[in-house]
Amino acid sequence: MTDSESGAFSLVHMFWGNLAARPLRGLLSIVAIAIQVVLVLMIVGLTSGVVSEWGKRVEGVGADILVQPPNSSIFFAFSSAVMPESLGDEISKLPGVDEASPTLIVSDPKTLMIVYGIDYKRFNALSHGFIFRAGRPFQQPDEAIADDIVAQTRHLKIGDTVTLINHPFQVCGIVAHGKGARFFIPLKTGQDLVGAEKRVSMFYVRSKGNTEAARAQILQLNSQNRVRSMAEYVSLMSSSNLPELKPFIRTMVALGIAISFLVVLMNMHTMVMERTREIGILKALGFTRFDVVTMLLGETALLTFAGSLVGIGATFLIEAILKKTNPSLSMLLTPAWVLSSIGLALIGAALGATVPAIRASTYDPVEALAYE
Repeated sequence: MTDSESGAFSLVHMFWGNLAARPLRGLLSIVAIAIQVVLVLMIVGLTSGVVSEWGKRVEGVGADILVQPPNSSIFFAFSSAVMPESLGDEISKLPGVDEASPTLIVSDPKTLMIVYGIDYKRFNALSHGFIFRAGRPFQQPDEAIADDIVAQTRHLKIGDTVTLINHPFQVCGIVAHGKGARFFIPLKTGQDLVGAEKRVSMFYVRSKGNTEAARAQILQLNSQNRVRSMAEYVSLMSSSNLPELKPFIRTMVALGIAISFLVVLMNMHTMVMERTREIGILKALGFTRFDVVTMLLGETALLTFAGSLVGIGATFLIEAILKKTNPSLSMLLTPAWVLSSIGLALIGAALGATVPAIRASTYDPVEALAYE
């Protein structure tokens, strides 16, 4: 066995010995680091999952162009119904356009869920149409269509009454998810409820094949409107591309590092105090300052790695539970962020362990051996 292998073996042996002698402190450190990892992965996973899943649902509508008012957000929940519904007829007459569907977007005040007010025939014509799991299209002003995910989550069936925008609707159809919203109501009903007569939030447009040509023609109608291709919109639907989310994610990551730093700092400070005599013995046997620092940081790294594995396992368990209990909530856990969570935990733990480790390395062996 080489010197490096012998040193590594001794380090692991001492780590397990210390953990066995102080199991509660070691367990608390592992749990605290696991909490940090869960915090980072849950925050990033939920934000990335919701954003990515929303992009896929918008893409699934079947349009290849989105027409919105000037300075509109990519988050449809913030859209205002300011566009004249008649603009849809003008867009439909353009030579490069096959279909244009006026869409009213409303956020339900109680659940914050997006509801689409649609002209059923025109919206359905954008793609192969709704795939009905049960029921039929709405035929009355107070009927609504739900997708299968929200129907499963709320245990809805045909004929049930659901309150949307503070108004009761009867569920007349349940369709396959992936068409933008979770609920669809008649356009005219939605306009009456929000006081947006003859106005809509946006238009879904399907071109005849040449997206850029159709986009240029739409801009000629009103150059102030925001006209995006679907490919451009979907490319924006990533948490890393959204400036609104970056500060939030960075704050949560910083909070996670702070938790790791404080827990490890307190743990290492107490541990160094308790192991003063042990450190004195090691220094008397020939351990250098570097050896002491390496030993303590190595123990911290092993604790951090164990806590990271526990945190990653707990996160995937939570994800599985959420999929069962709330199918409409989407999480996206990428390998890059899983590895990043381990790295962030190591950074926080290393910062917390460095000062106590350096302090321990400066102990005088004689004074340390006399410490009670």
